[in-house]
Amino acid sequence: MEAEYKPKSFWSKPEGVTGALFLIGIVGGAGFVLFNLLPAIIAMTASALGLAGLIGVLGIIIYMALDSKARTLISYMYKSMMRWITGLFIEINPIAILKNYVDEMSSNLKRMNKQILKLRGQMHKLKELMLDNEKTINANLNEANQAKKEENRPQVIIKSRKAGRLKESNMKYEQLYNKMEILYRVLKKMYDNSSILKEDVADQVEIKEQELKAMKASHSAMASAMSVIKGDGDKRAMFEMALEAVTDDVSNKVGEMERFMEMSEGFMNSIDLRNGIFEDEGLKMLEQWEKENSLLLLDEKDELLLGDGESTEGLDLNEQMVSKERVSERVNQYDNLFD
Repeated sequence: MEAEYKPKSFWSKPEGVTGALFLIGIVGGAGFVLFNLLPAIIAMTASALGLAGLIGVLGIIIYMALDSKARTLISYMYKSMMRWITGLFIEINPIAILKNYVDEMSSNLKRMNKQILKLRGQMHKLKELMLDNEKTINANLNEANQAKKEENRPQVIIKSRKAGRLKESNMKYEQLYNKMEILYRVLKKMYDNSSILKEDVADQVEIKEQELKAMKASHSAMASAMSVIKGDGDKRAMFEMALEAVTDDVSNKVGEMERFMEMSEGFMNSIDLRNGIFEDEGLKMLEQWEKENSLLLLDEKDELLLGDGESTEGLDLNEQMVSKERVSERVNQYDNLFD
């Protein structure tokens, strides 16, 4: 991860929404009860005992509001309860979410592989179409030259114009092929990077799941609360925060992966090689993507768009697509979050 992760506040998380709703309910309920009990409270002030009790309750409330440790404990207990309640309805466990992302990435890689194969087929067909046009262009130019020698002006015009139209078509096809070449390079690189990302996440899930189980066994809720009160910080909470950082980063990268596949699919569907036409909208989609930043490709994107110095002939359209596994000695891109 290149950018420094900024942890989400409690209120921006799903459990925060639950907490806000409960807080509104608590404040509203307390106000309703207080309003209905107001006559009884006023009556209590008439006696010394009742007044002392009210002052005592008010003192406890003021003490809890002013004492930092009491506020911290109440806040911790409230957040823990809201997290538990939220977990009953939606999945907020980062380990479980990451497992789902690993499965999703596996499906996306299969889908991306099919797109690469489809793109290869279209590039082969387009290349053949351009070569056929080139042959026809040369044939028409030869016929035009022969007609010129025979002083057959109508045939010179017909053959020359036909060659010109085909040459113009080939210029458009060349532009399209260059875009398809960029798309092919990007798809291949995104496939490779996504394969490594999947391996990194799968490794983290396997290791951190065991660590989290051990942490839960050795750190009870009370022990965590006492650590928070002492100001030592909740180790389990910090560990889960690191997992959330991984989850957010993977979520963004999976989202980019899926958006790019939708864009590339739309681009390829806009091409009709059989009739030798393609829609400008497809090209615009790809050109718009070229202007955006990429989490999966990072600085590699600029190199891919420039062709990285490779010629069209340097592309191996018959290359076998294989999911690249993470090299054992390479550092996992998420290890630094748990240091």
